[in-house]
Order: sequence, then structure tokens, then C-alpha cells
Amino acid sequence: MQFVEPSREVLAETLLAAGPGAETLCEGWRTQELAAHLYLREHSPKVGLGLVIKPWNKVSEKATARLAAESSTPEAFAQLVEKFRAGPPRLSPLSLRAVDHSANLIEFFVHTEDIRRATDRWAPRALDADYSDSLWAELVKRAAILYRSVDLGIVLVNPAGLRHVAKRAPVSVAILGEPGELLMHANGRTGQALVTFEGQPDAVALLQTAVVGP
Repeated sequence: MQFVEPSREVLAETLLAAGPGAETLCEGWRTQELAAHLYLREHSPKVGLGLVIKPWNKVSEKATARLAAESSTPEAFAQLVEKFRAGPPRLSPLSLRAVDHSANLIEFFVHTEDIRRATDRWAPRALDADYSDSLWAELVKRAAILYRSVDLGIVLVNPAGLRHVAKRAPVSVAILGEPGELLMHANGRTGQALVTFEGQPDAVALLQTAVVGP
């Protein structure tokens, strides 16, 4: 099933509900920086390259900061969000369903939660079972990269009874949670992920201080 378009809608509505100037879990970014990032990664090849090629990072950062500054009023912010909601250009690789799914399924989920969970009072969303399964499948593909800096073995445990060994090592920690919560943890939102750990106390303590994420 295709979940990227509904996820785009939810993210756009979450941005609009928060408005410009709201905090997010992305360090140094308010909602207008996040909206600028989401729009530019689909519409600016230079910015897209800057997200994956270090020498281009400054180009991406400057373009994002400039567009964010231009979108700080409610009216300009709403216009930017609507441009993001409209999707990528027709000739963009992201207009291909398979590429769109790979690039945006996790991106849209995590950034929606980056807005929702930046407040003091939030609750996890009840996700469709098929959507959760899709998030789990994408997490399994990326888990080894996301936990590459952790000096431990990592086993992800889904309440549906599924397990995935993300990384092997003499000492391991199991991370238990719903797919969406495991995704938040794996993408570095460790303090806002509703997960539990099983393992030796010193290993769990090490994981809780480790750098996790892209």
C-alpha cells in the first residue's frame, strides 16, 4: 500500500497547526526551517546534494536558512507548506513511487513526530497496522547504518513478534517498541522514543549515552 501521500498530508497539517516559530526536535530548527528543508530537498538539486555530500552542506544550510527567514510570517509559512504539500516536480526522481517511498516514508513520519513531540504534552499516534508494517520494513533496511556508531550489538523487537539483529557484537541490548517508536530511537530521537531495553545494566547505560542516527 502507498503511505507516503497520506503521510505528506499529515505532516503538512501538523506544520500548519504548529505555525511558524514553533520548536521541533531538530536541533536549531523551528518549524519554518523544517518546512524549508522539506520543500528544498524535493525542489532544489543543490540542496538535495548537500544533504548527502559533505562539501555541499553549506549550500544546503544557507538555502534552508534563507527560505526559512522568508517564511517566518503566518502567510508566507502557509504558502511554503502548501508548496511542500503539492509534492515534487513532475520530472523529479521523487515523482517515481518507489523512490518516493524509499526517500520519504521515514522522513515524513519522523519529522511529523519532531513537531508533535517538541511540546511538553504529547501522546503517540495510533497507527494503521499496514502503515506500521511498512515503517518496520524500512527500519530493517536501514538499522545497521543508524546504529553503526554504537559499540554494542543491537536487536530490535517489534510487539508483533518480529525481531531484527541490527548489529552483532559480544554484548547486545534488545530495544523493544512499536515500529514508529523504534524508528524515532534509531533516528536519534532517543529521549522522545517510547521504547524499553533488555540487557546488562552497563550495556543499557552505554546505549543510552551513545550517538544514534543518520
